[in-house]
Amino acid sequence: MAELPIPDLPPARCSGRFTISTLLGTEEAGRGPYTPTEGSSCDSAQPTQLSSSTLCSRTFGYNTVDVVPAYEHYANSKGVGDPRKGRPSLADLHSILKPDPGRLCTPVPELQQSNGLPEAGLEAGLEEAEGEPGRDSVPEPVRFGWVKGVMIRCMLNIWGVILYLRLPWITAQAGIALTWVIILMSVTVTTITGLSISAISTNGKVKSGGTYFLISRSLGPELGGSIGLIFAFANAVAVAMHTVGFAETVRDLLQEHNSLIVDPTNDIRIIGVITVTVLLGISLAGMEWEAKAQILFFLVILVSFINYLVGTVIPATAEKQAKGFFSYRADIFAQNFVPNWRGPEGSFFGLFSIFFPSATGILAGANISGDLKDPAVAIPKGTLMAIFWTTVSYLVLSATIGACVVRDASGSLNDSVAVGSPGCEGLACSLGWNFTACTQQRSCRYGLSNYYQSMSMVSGFGPLITAGIFGATLSSALACLVSAPKVFQCLCKDQLYPLIGFFGKGYGRNSEPIRGYMLTYVIAVGFILIAELNAIAPIISNFFLCSYALINFSCFHASITNSPGWRPSFRYYSKWAALFGAAVSVVIMFLLTWWAALIAFGIVIFLLGYVLYKKPDVNWGSSMQASSYNMALNYSVGLSEVDEHIKNYRPQCLVLTGPPNFRPALVDFVGTFTKNLSLMLCGNVLIGPRKQKMPESRLMADGHTKWLTKRKIKAFYTDVVAEDLRSGVQMLIQAAGLGKMRPNILVLGYKRDWRTASPQSLEDYVGILHDAFDFKYGVCLMRMKEGLNVSRVLQAHVNPTFEAAEHPKNGTGSKAAPGTVDPTALASEQQASTIFQGQQGKKTIDIYWLFDDGGLTLLIPYLLGRKKRWGKCKIRVFVGGQINRMDEERKAIVSLLSKFRLGFHEVHILPDINQKPRPEHIKRFDELIAPFRLNDGFKDEATVNEMRQGCPWKISDEEVDKNRAKSLRQVRLNEILLDYSRDAALIAITPPIGRKGRCPSSLYMAWLETLSQDLRPPIILTRGNQENVLTFYCQ
Repeated sequence: MAELPIPDLPPARCSGRFTISTLLGTEEAGRGPYTPTEGSSCDSAQPTQLSSSTLCSRTFGYNTVDVVPAYEHYANSKGVGDPRKGRPSLADLHSILKPDPGRLCTPVPELQQSNGLPEAGLEAGLEEAEGEPGRDSVPEPVRFGWVKGVMIRCMLNIWGVILYLRLPWITAQAGIALTWVIILMSVTVTTITGLSISAISTNGKVKSGGTYFLISRSLGPELGGSIGLIFAFANAVAVAMHTVGFAETVRDLLQEHNSLIVDPTNDIRIIGVITVTVLLGISLAGMEWEAKAQILFFLVILVSFINYLVGTVIPATAEKQAKGFFSYRADIFAQNFVPNWRGPEGSFFGLFSIFFPSATGILAGANISGDLKDPAVAIPKGTLMAIFWTTVSYLVLSATIGACVVRDASGSLNDSVAVGSPGCEGLACSLGWNFTACTQQRSCRYGLSNYYQSMSMVSGFGPLITAGIFGATLSSALACLVSAPKVFQCLCKDQLYPLIGFFGKGYGRNSEPIRGYMLTYVIAVGFILIAELNAIAPIISNFFLCSYALINFSCFHASITNSPGWRPSFRYYSKWAALFGAAVSVVIMFLLTWWAALIAFGIVIFLLGYVLYKKPDVNWGSSMQASSYNMALNYSVGLSEVDEHIKNYRPQCLVLTGPPNFRPALVDFVGTFTKNLSLMLCGNVLIGPRKQKMPESRLMADGHTKWLTKRKIKAFYTDVVAEDLRSGVQMLIQAAGLGKMRPNILVLGYKRDWRTASPQSLEDYVGILHDAFDFKYGVCLMRMKEGLNVSRVLQAHVNPTFEAAEHPKNGTGSKAAPGTVDPTALASEQQASTIFQGQQGKKTIDIYWLFDDGGLTLLIPYLLGRKKRWGKCKIRVFVGGQINRMDEERKAIVSLLSKFRLGFHEVHILPDINQKPRPEHIKRFDELIAPFRLNDGFKDEATVNEMRQGCPWKISDEEVDKNRAKSLRQVRLNEILLDYSRDAALIAITPPIGRKGRCPSSLYMAWLETLSQDLRPPIILTRGNQENVLTFYCQ
């Protein structure tokens, strides 16, 4: 720990518990945040100042800047800059502290305990400090536990009309044994999904948003956003579906008593609209009232269950016996134990598709995650308990009713016969009833196979079963009416889709989505008015199954990525079971309704594509990010194990851009031929003291990366801090890259001001080229007539163009910038346009392959020509030759190029390279090097070295004479370039190489200057490392 320096101050005393409250403080009204208050003093050593604030802490026995672990250091409940919840930065612990005797400390609120953790039940207090003067107390929002908030809610949503009206019929068709198989298969899927929900919901703090929140924070906004939107819509339509189920039951009761309001269809609409309006009123009254209504429905359903079970043990009356009920009998159980398929739906999967929707509804508790006291405890416990008890109820119901009621009964009291009467067939004969006639004619109105109201008939008091049906439908409708706005509100706040933010506003202490409730109400009423939901119901089931599949896949994907952030406190899950659950959910989607499954997938894919296209600026630490890292790491390691081959050579470029936005043309040029092909790394050398430049490096890196992303350049950005440009570039050359993903080409801009720049910068620039060759790099120099550096234009806040004069001070180092661009403004600044961003038309790309460098001079223009913007350009290749062998040499080059399969067919032989240039051009070259000559008069080497002491860039007379032919060749080549390529779109030429230690830097720069001067097109001086980058072999 870093101990505080102790100034000479009188000791102070205080009582109470203290810790570091902040690292930063501000003066306010002449009084700092740590000015002493009444009754506050310090029983530890004297205070010190840290970043303009006096800190006083007691950790565990001595004074230190370090703090003990505390909850608030990890909770992001407050905004950035909260003055009471910070740990010291590394700089605060590592740098020298200056004591400030003028300030004392104040104690931290009692909320922080000695171990740094909040007391139980005080987590909400961490959001706002308690007991601060002048602050109004905010009413506590309503929060529910696992029973009231999750278990009861899920059980009510799982139970539905299928339990009352279809389960007895399914038991008659499939038999008790296969009915149990159907139930257990359905429950297996929901249980696996429940385990996945439990794992995801216990891997960090869960906020409001339910299913959407869980999926989006796990798999990312793309899948989360699409499933969130359709899940909210499905819940809204499910409100209408459950309400219509209730309305149909009421309509049937009215029909029985001949009391229809208008007609059967309009009665459903009238009753449905009134019902959903009442449910909306309950929801708008607040979550407390909604929870009370759910408990009421729960009690009604429990009473109806008890009523049914009591009815099964009451001795059957003659009327009930005529309808097939004989109380518990082993022979009835045995007969109903095996299947008896009937009708078009009489198949195992047909019945499975009918029953499965009754097992869904397990997300009702998770959907109100924002209203739970502790979602990490409530969601797993409540969901799994709801699945368990509803499963028990389904199994008990199918077994009991299968042991009490025969499959066929006439309902007529006249069908009673003596036991053993002749001509009587079936099990009922042994019970004194003859149902043979209706059984053979398939005209029986009662019995498990024919009468949907068998539960009501068996029960002790029939109307209670009807009340149970009411409770099941209304509770499910109410749960969906609450779920849809809660999920939609979270989706609106994330702003993944346009035009929906209006519905995200919350009201009241629970942040109730009133606007979302009204939207859900409008959707529900719209579908209620249709009054026929048979077409939309299968799509809703498939939307819910989509959610199940993605929840299971989220759990599997988060587990398989091995991310250190995946640490669910709920351990009873399996990643392979989750994958199985996801696959089975998709299979069930197609088993239920294949066309609805296709529609659901189509909608998900459309919404997924929209979010992928928009690329929302969110970062939730999803498992997709972890998976991307895993894949990149595995492929990078795997790539290192593979030997390199010429066929797989890729130009991987280290581009000395400085700040990338200062040299956009250089970035665009390299980005054009490396995009989706190879590595591009933008390097920046920050020149200056490390202590001064390191904060700038950290500050700017993210801004430069965002600038590259906005420009759609697929590249990395890296910077180093160095004392000078050359040493910084040496660091980049040696350290850049990872494994086989390392640069092999150094790309930099041409130094236009080499004649006026400091001699040392000239030496550094040419030395960088020598360093690149020493490290086996290829070199690519880019020169444009307008220049590359637009930093002056950027600093002047003008639209960046290339009209401004160059103003580099040190090559590509960031010292070239007149100032520093704000990193937050980098990504939002107006992008400079360059010629590499536009269509090139039917121009030419001229390649002057003068020396065999391994083929790099050919490869880069070839890659450029494959891009759409350069696709119409004709590529011409120029090579040197002798005038008396032009045809033979041309055929040889054409043959070589055809073997390379580059598609270059226009080849020109230059026989006049070694002709003497025009005298005025020779004179211009001599004037160019004149300021850099020693004028030593051909003295001996020792004398020359002594004269050149301290100025190694000077050119001796002997060096001028020895390199005369090479110098004249550059002058002649410039004349050829002006003759042949004045109107080209791009010129690529092999530059000369200056021998290290024998060619002064000024002479080499004079060669490059002479070679590339007066040319309008961009010129690329490319030199490979003399190793092959092209091959015509297939192995």
